[in-house]
Amino acid sequence: MFFMRKKTTIPTPAEALPGRDAPIPTAERHYVSGRPLQGPYPDGMRQAVFGLGCFWGAERAFWTLPGVWVTAVGYAAGHTPNPTYEEVCSGMTGHNEVVLVVYDPNEISYERLLKTFFESHDPTQGMRQGNDVGTQYRSGVYVFDEAQRTAAEAARAVYHAALQEKGFPTVTTEIREAGPFYFAEDYHQQYLAKNPGGYCGLGGTGVSCPVGVIARSEA
Repeated sequence: MFFMRKKTTIPTPAEALPGRDAPIPTAERHYVSGRPLQGPYPDGMRQAVFGLGCFWGAERAFWTLPGVWVTAVGYAAGHTPNPTYEEVCSGMTGHNEVVLVVYDPNEISYERLLKTFFESHDPTQGMRQGNDVGTQYRSGVYVFDEAQRTAAEAARAVYHAALQEKGFPTVTTEIREAGPFYFAEDYHQQYLAKNPGGYCGLGGTGVSCPVGVIARSEA
């Protein structure tokens, strides 16, 4: 079946599916907090985007953190505008399953988010996480400015060194400018809050990520 084929090579823009002009309908509010999923967000909030495998479990890893205002799952780092879940799973959009994290930098640091990101998955597996295989499961940090890029590259370097000491292979995490973020369908948002016994394919390495400045509330 075309849409269920597992792809491990990102398509070129010419190969990618055409997509559509209109966004895919999604939830209006966060299922756990009740806050607006698509904004407007309060003044002073910042955004971060991470890809670390199946976004159901990935989102839960962030919405539980103090200082995180709201989270949402979606698709990023691909070519197809406004893709559907089935299209992303086909491997023909280039997108990654990602989590948008809207956070208060006065309560939690970007470095703390990076620590959660790296410790919540195995960033050495390339185009998969565990049994989930495909380009949409790759490890990625999608940055909004040079400060985020610098912090992400530093965290990747120190975690790579820590993993190498434990015998892990090379970290494959991509760090790219954050392009368009497309909200995933309603049923994917906060999936594990709606389905507590639902599938979560995430598993960390068990190696601590020695990164960054801890937010004041965590000091």
